[in-house]
Amino acid sequence: MKPINHYILTWQCPDTSGVLAKVSQSLYQHGAFITETSQYSDPYTSIFFSRIAFDDRNLTVSIAQFRQAIAELAQPLAMNFQLRERDDFPNVVIAVSKDDHCLVSLLTKVKAGVLPINVAAVVSNHLDCQALVDWHKIPFHHLPISSSTKAQQESELQALLINYKTDLLVLARYMQILSDDFCQQWQGRAINIHHSFLPSFKGAKPYHQAHQRGVKVIGATAHYITSDLDEGPIIVQEVKAINHSLTIEQMVHSGHDIEATALSHAVRMHAEQRVCLNQGKTVILL
Repeated sequence: MKPINHYILTWQCPDTSGVLAKVSQSLYQHGAFITETSQYSDPYTSIFFSRIAFDDRNLTVSIAQFRQAIAELAQPLAMNFQLRERDDFPNVVIAVSKDDHCLVSLLTKVKAGVLPINVAAVVSNHLDCQALVDWHKIPFHHLPISSSTKAQQESELQALLINYKTDLLVLARYMQILSDDFCQQWQGRAINIHHSFLPSFKGAKPYHQAHQRGVKVIGATAHYITSDLDEGPIIVQEVKAINHSLTIEQMVHSGHDIEATALSHAVRMHAEQRVCLNQGKTVILL
């Protein structure tokens, strides 16, 4: 029996009458068997977003010919699209500093087969996480940094990302501020976890800020990086109720779980092509 291959088509275009029908008709004409679909029409930006999963059990053309058909359809619709095989996992490089709770969560989920990514390498400005990464048999790169070597270290990071053909950079508590040029180059392809419920408590020591304000919930925010610190498009936010009795240290430890959860969810949704950029925010196609 011929094996069935699964594909994901994500697309967006100016919202006009019949755009979904035109794309759906093309899939039908070429024998694509649709297994999942979701869409959203933004009334404020007038952009239409869609994600369609399908398989090739009845496909009448090669996938290359199908891709060409979609490309021809995209031109008059001013449509941007991404089409890939579902099991062609994106190459991911994880950057981390000393704290390993987010890294542990990501690597554990990959090992369990529930996070559809290929971790190509882990990069760190410290050696604290090397033993963990070595145990997972993943390449580990130590790129130490100081105020005088920051530009050189970032260039080395860029070279590694290119060498590993990186599709997504994940900043798993990587406690370094990246340059504006770097952020612009990796726009929409780099996810950061901030240990706060953005836009509140941006920058350093957000748990200390939250404790001083006497908050009743703490949170974590996974977002795409931009040149504006902690202001990139938000992908996932997680919260946890607390009360006045928690010390700052207890808040930090309690926050580790929600940080790891938020980042893992964001990486999974990006890998499954469920996240679309919509100006300064995101559309999540579930």
